[in-house]
Amino acid sequence: MVRAAVAAALTAVALAACSAAPDVSSATGSGAASASGQTSAATAAATWSGLSTCPGGQRAYQCGVLRVPLDRTVPGAGTVDLDVAVGGSPGADRTMLFLTGGPGQGGVAAAERVIPRFAQVGASQRIVLLDQRGTGAGALRCPELQQQMRSSDLTVPSEGAVTACATTIGDGRAHYATSDTVADLEDLRAALGAERWSLDGVSYGSYVAQRYAAAYPDRVDRLVLDSVVPVSGFDPLLTDVYPEVARVLRAVCDPTRCAGDPAEAISATVKRWPDLAPVLLDVITGMSVADPTFSGLVPALLDAAAGNDQPIRAFAAGWQSADKTEASSLSQGLHASTLCLDLDFPWGGADSDPAGRGAAVDAKVAGVPPERLFPFDRTAATGNGEVVTCRVWPRTSDSWSAAEAQTTVTALAPLGPRTLILAGDRDLSTPLVWARATAAAMPGSRLVVVPGVGHSVQSRGGVVGGAEATRFLMTP
Repeated sequence: MVRAAVAAALTAVALAACSAAPDVSSATGSGAASASGQTSAATAAATWSGLSTCPGGQRAYQCGVLRVPLDRTVPGAGTVDLDVAVGGSPGADRTMLFLTGGPGQGGVAAAERVIPRFAQVGASQRIVLLDQRGTGAGALRCPELQQQMRSSDLTVPSEGAVTACATTIGDGRAHYATSDTVADLEDLRAALGAERWSLDGVSYGSYVAQRYAAAYPDRVDRLVLDSVVPVSGFDPLLTDVYPEVARVLRAVCDPTRCAGDPAEAISATVKRWPDLAPVLLDVITGMSVADPTFSGLVPALLDAAAGNDQPIRAFAAGWQSADKTEASSLSQGLHASTLCLDLDFPWGGADSDPAGRGAAVDAKVAGVPPERLFPFDRTAATGNGEVVTCRVWPRTSDSWSAAEAQTTVTALAPLGPRTLILAGDRDLSTPLVWARATAAAMPGSRLVVVPGVGHSVQSRGGVVGGAEATRFLMTP
């Protein structure tokens, strides 16, 4: 839903699956589970393997497999195996579920990094991670799309790669919405025997956590929302992100550090070379994840503004080519399937006619005042990777709507006093304005903004982010 974090840098560990390749069958029939996710444990035929010692390098933890229906509305339509890892104190009364991002990032492979980070929490709670459907060992694999997009939300893929991916996944792509994952989580909670649990979600994981909490508020102890994606959704044209790009780069590049205004340099560059608009948006967003100092970016931008585009083109090419993320770390097949089902585009949802989508987005962008796009232009809005991917994604049954998103916002409001929100003030993947809006919609929540930090505060925010989350999660 938002760049999952230049996944190789976030996970930085090899996948150690708890099971063999999952049993995944394509579904036929009528769409995904209900948008609220409330069709889960009471009616679904989920099965649980129980826990045993994890294989390989994760023998310090316990692993299991949760087998869930691919389509909860059609018995016998197939199943999906979800790998689960448990650490900390497996027999403890309290449980914390850590949700990775993407969509598309696996969780089990991150156990060796995440669980030690929460050592104090783990002394009195069990810590759980899972591969959400379509990720990790059960990743949806689309080789061409994966090669083109790697870990990015915003790299522009070829239309052929997108349609080939949808064809590979088949009709089952209708069952990889967040609502399906929410139902899976409720099945997992029941399988673990947890009366209530805390959810700590990063990036897209924060969106999943909010959706689950809105559907099952009585099952939630505490919520940690790190680098938050608003549960109401966000504008895929990214009109709320562009002003943040200008703010962040100007803060990084104050008059004592740079020879010019980086926001004006972007504007001048994309006016002269419109093809660079989506590329720069992708690279700058990615740098806010992996290198929020934006090292080397501004001089190349200033050169471009002065008429020499070669340095910025070389810089962007080098940045993008360095990302070698594979599907087991972040599945672009799952990423596309979920985004196209969950986001509200100018043309509507995934069940719209693809033939009319291009005209719809062009008409919408034509009505956006240029100042709302600064320092970018209409090319970035119409041509960013999320819009391009879902514009050509084949028509797919889609049960989520903007109205249901607003209902979810209302349902979340009472959980404010049990919610901690973490944000880096240089994050452009899930910008600070999203964190502030989420905090305002959840009265009583606590927002902690860490200066100089980008995406994923708990892993990249030094001692501050982790300490804040630990204290909060340990509160009785």
